[in-house]
Amino acid sequence: MFATIRRYEAVDQARTAELIQKADETLVPSLAEVPGFNGYYLIEAGNGVLSSIGFFDTAEHADLSNHVASDWVREQKLETVLPNPPKVTTGQVVAHKTRELVQA
Repeated sequence: MFATIRRYEAVDQARTAELIQKADETLVPSLAEVPGFNGYYLIEAGNGVLSSIGFFDTAEHADLSNHVASDWVREQKLETVLPNPPKVTTGQVVAHKTRELVQA
């Protein structure tokens, strides 16, 4: 499994709610269509910082998701909301654990 983390800084805080709504309504469905998609999380860190993490089967799928996100910013005309390019980290997940769901 591979992950890609994007950290956006200097986000227009007056438009954070709009950005989150657009991401939920349009970006997340687009990312879910990327081959090898396993999950996506958007994190509001406060002080004009948003981070996201996506999980994919291969490095190629993770890289493709970065292109999808970049295209989405342009298509949604969010360059003023996200004035700086994100800091991107992509790599293989080498350790992980999820909580197992217990069926009652």
